[in-house]
Amino acid sequence: MDQPRPIQPDPTRPDPIRPDPARWRPGGVLLVADTGACRPRGVVATVAAALDGGVRWVQLRAKTEPDGEVLELLGEVAELCRDRARLVVDDRVDVLLAARARGLAVDGVHVGRRDLPVDLVRRLVGPDALVGLTTPTPALAARAGDLPPGTVDYLGVGAFRASTTKADHPPVTGATGLAAVVAAAGRLPCVAIGGVVAGDLAAVRGTGAAGAAVVAAVCADPDPRRAAAALVTAGGAP
Repeated sequence: MDQPRPIQPDPTRPDPIRPDPARWRPGGVLLVADTGACRPRGVVATVAAALDGGVRWVQLRAKTEPDGEVLELLGEVAELCRDRARLVVDDRVDVLLAARARGLAVDGVHVGRRDLPVDLVRRLVGPDALVGLTTPTPALAARAGDLPPGTVDYLGVGAFRASTTKADHPPVTGATGLAAVVAAAGRLPCVAIGGVVAGDLAAVRGTGAAGAAVVAAVCADPDPRRAAAALVTAGGAP
């Protein structure tokens, strides 16, 4: 198999991390580009199609791939997202730091309950990176809301439905559970995740959530551009 071509930083781009906090509030449809869910098409082709369909926020999720492979893949996705979409990497704080050192345009990282403590993550990545946190319960959301301002930028909440792409997902919340987490989160915007399809987006909006993250609804669809466009239409622009 051919080795991925290293992505070189663009010397004309002064800051690989977009520093304007006004652009950090999530909304609409967020694509979680999971390496497993994107097979056999692949992450790069799936993300390209989703961007063409109107998605403006991408999270790269690579749970099993080696660090170097994730870094190269992140670089390819960063090239696609350049000036088109926000881009965060799932879990891999080390890969985000390596990407920043390389000069890649990656906005931040999303971490879960079993990853590094989020206050430590913030200290590692600095004040200008985006940090998302998975918080499946109102109690955890309230705890996140009590953190010093700027520690966390948004919360991922789920599973909204049973997920086919993450076997160890938290208990299903549905709209009622999502609304409870949104209320507990206070100032922090919330993004629903877990089995979300286009028909769920009206209910998601009704809870006060800022948006919804999707995986299989785009990654597993035979036409990811069409699927993304339908979701964006149903969910509103980010």
